[in-house]
Amino acid sequence: MLAAIPATAFAAFSLPLLLQRYGRASAALAAAAVMAACLALLLPLLPAALAGHTQLAHLAWLPAYGLDLHLRLDGLGLLFCLLILGIGLLVVLYAAWYLPKSDRLGRFYSILLLFMAAMLGVVLSENLLLLLIFWEITSLSSFLLVAYHSDQYEARIGARMALAVTGAGGLALLAGILLLGGIAGSFDLSVILAAGERIRAHALYAPTLILILLGAFTKSAQFPFHFWLPNAMTAPTPVSAYLHSATMVKAGVFLLARLYPALGGSELWFWLVGGSGALTLVYAAAMALFRNDIKGLLAYSTISQLGLITLLFGLDTPLSVVAALFHIINHAIFKASLFMAAGVIDHECGTRDMRRVNGMFRVMPITATLAILAAGSMAGVPLLNGFLSKEMFFAETVSAPQFATLGWALPLFATLAGMLAVAYSSRFVHDVFFNGEAIDLPRQPHEPPRWMRAPIELLVLLCLLVGLFPGWTVGPWLAAAALSTLQGPLPEFELALWHGFNQPVLMSLLALAGGVIVYALRAPLFAWQAQLPPMHARTAFERCYRQLASSARQILAMLDNASLQRYNALLLSFVVLLGGWAYFSGPASGIRLPGQPADEAAVAALLTLLLGTLGATLLYRQRLLALLLVSVVGLVVALTFLRFSAPDLALTQFAVETGTIILMLLVLYYLPPQSAPKSSARRLSRDLLLALLAGGGLGLITLQMLAAPFETISGFYLQQSLPGGGGANVVNVILVDFRGFDTLGEITVLAMVALASHALLDRLVLIAPAQDGDGRRWSEEAHPLFLAMLMRPLLPLALTVSVYLLLRGHHQPGGGFVAGLVSSVALIMQYLGNGIAFAQPRLPHHPARLLALGLLLAAGIGVASWPFARPFLTSAHGHLQLPLLGDVELASAMVFDLGVYIVVVTVVLTVLSGIGGLSLRARSSREKS
Repeated sequence: MLAAIPATAFAAFSLPLLLQRYGRASAALAAAAVMAACLALLLPLLPAALAGHTQLAHLAWLPAYGLDLHLRLDGLGLLFCLLILGIGLLVVLYAAWYLPKSDRLGRFYSILLLFMAAMLGVVLSENLLLLLIFWEITSLSSFLLVAYHSDQYEARIGARMALAVTGAGGLALLAGILLLGGIAGSFDLSVILAAGERIRAHALYAPTLILILLGAFTKSAQFPFHFWLPNAMTAPTPVSAYLHSATMVKAGVFLLARLYPALGGSELWFWLVGGSGALTLVYAAAMALFRNDIKGLLAYSTISQLGLITLLFGLDTPLSVVAALFHIINHAIFKASLFMAAGVIDHECGTRDMRRVNGMFRVMPITATLAILAAGSMAGVPLLNGFLSKEMFFAETVSAPQFATLGWALPLFATLAGMLAVAYSSRFVHDVFFNGEAIDLPRQPHEPPRWMRAPIELLVLLCLLVGLFPGWTVGPWLAAAALSTLQGPLPEFELALWHGFNQPVLMSLLALAGGVIVYALRAPLFAWQAQLPPMHARTAFERCYRQLASSARQILAMLDNASLQRYNALLLSFVVLLGGWAYFSGPASGIRLPGQPADEAAVAALLTLLLGTLGATLLYRQRLLALLLVSVVGLVVALTFLRFSAPDLALTQFAVETGTIILMLLVLYYLPPQSAPKSSARRLSRDLLLALLAGGGLGLITLQMLAAPFETISGFYLQQSLPGGGGANVVNVILVDFRGFDTLGEITVLAMVALASHALLDRLVLIAPAQDGDGRRWSEEAHPLFLAMLMRPLLPLALTVSVYLLLRGHHQPGGGFVAGLVSSVALIMQYLGNGIAFAQPRLPHHPARLLALGLLLAAGIGVASWPFARPFLTSAHGHLQLPLLGDVELASAMVFDLGVYIVVVTVVLTVLSGIGGLSLRARSSREKS
């Protein structure tokens, strides 16, 4: 059940995009259904999590690298799952009414579900490497959400800024997690959280903590990394409500809570976490007061509230951790309602400028009342939930042991921060809902549709219920989350509206009164702020971005002159220098030449190989002749594989050589028969020297490797191929089973190459006259009749052979790769024999679907091993008795091989289709001319 939660979210995130053709309601219902399904899967796990038990689900993925699908649900994970899914459902409902009718919503909801799935992965990960993968997916999906209106310049800038800052933090987090896993000896949280003392005593504790905090602070917009969050307000309001309340920015404070037992409890933690939180708390609160845009004010208030939560974690006491978790809950509730209310005002008024949006209480009293209550919660007004966690914060500042000698300093600081929170909340309430008449609004405001307001009503009701009955509403959830965060006994605390008149209550009253006074004296404050030099983070970021881009172009211009010879010269020079340094700095060893004379066949093969290589090198300007000589080299290599009893490699090499040579011949059709004029003597001398050094060096290295003693692992594969992989063909079993992950990566690269070649060739316009520069006429309909007659009946035969090779590959030479190459060669010959008009309509114009099918088959059969608690890509095999057919062997690797087959065929046909398109466009341009 635990593994099914993120699996369902990731498997169904594209559902709204597929159903949007049936209307907006279908896309919204699909998104809501996915979130509701995840909630339903979570419900059976609630009792154990609330009781303080940690539930684990382990699916082996890459155990050799310490990366498994290891999930964890405890009180902290449960709390964040409820926030992510509960507020997510309200955002889905709100977005359906908020976003314009011209928007089909499928893309929006699909990205939103992907973002939700990534956040669920972050909070449910037991393995820190897995958490990091989900962490990066949140950065990428939030980039897509912020840039949802990609036609707007501000949206693109805000999204780019968010991705740059959080992406850089993710790199720091990667380094910190690697160090943390090395210190603890494992990447599993269960091990890391239990090794807190050993981690804090380690010499690498300081760099580990700093790197991890960089990841958390960039994600949660802590100073000085806060500037990306206000610029992300270009996102649609439903996105802002979701990012600020339950996701994205909460990921950073979640990481602080999750790793608190391992990293907290040190003086460095106190100063770094507490100091950053305190600075962010006050600075962002002051900035919020001077914002004119409603969402801008709320964005800086989010930064300030996150600073408060971070400061509570930095105070490093059990009660401060409880207070931080309590404020995470309260902030999620009132901030989601505030952003939705801001969206309603923008939706109805056509602007968010508080200098124009005034007096809204008269025209939308219900929305105004809801927003005033939510803003009161943000300010810490009694009877609302924000007051309770703010009072716990004040109580912790009073009793902080680190400030025992300065007992007044921290409470005074907290009171000033509370005043600023009341001041910017007062400005939001007064300027938007009162403050006279509205000024030149683009629209005539009125109350929003009933269902647009419903999520706000529910959230404000929660503000009241938590504020009045905290023990009954959030007490069990808070206790479970605090228990799993502290990894120890809970401190004594009481969630109650009244604890008697004490110093925290006095601080609350002073903050409320002082905040109102600060806002009442806003005129001189605004005048002072207007005199300050302008600070525009977006402008600074864009200048930095453009400077980096300009520097990159300059460096590229120095290195890249579009000369293939220069590229090869630089590459070979680097190889020679690095290889020479490694050779001469290593231990001396002898070079052993073969002890027995070579037979006649080996000598003939060597001479043929030398003839082909030297001929291709000397005659490279004669393109066709050089290509034929290169094919001779490939043939000799294939025969060498066959000579050393490697029929699989020989068969694959033959198919590769045939396909690539034919494709290269087709490409040569568009090039002159001869290359450029001869190079200068200086360049020829340079190239000859580099070739001799590189070739001679590789030859020496090869001989030295042959002379060195070594241990082979071939015995393992020979012994385990049949019992472990179910196949007698060791090469194929290695490719689809033992090293299946490598093969999956290789066909993924092939798919990327196919898409790149499709994009390049599809946009290449060949303007060709009736003949090329060397007098050759373009071929049109004239094709050899015999070749055309021969190829059509041979196609079914060749496809039958390829299927035969595919099916036999697990036990005899063959497999998906060579079968795909045979099919490709057969289809290429159809192209040559029957012409463009016959082949072009049958070639794939949009290869993405076929490539996706092949990759899904290969990866899907690997994922299918997870329900059986086996590592990723673990194959299964067995025997089945069928009537008439008798014993039939089945292996899951066949599905993987089929995926390889589809990808290989699609790659070759995509290139072939692009080359054919060049001919069609050339003929079309000639006919038009």
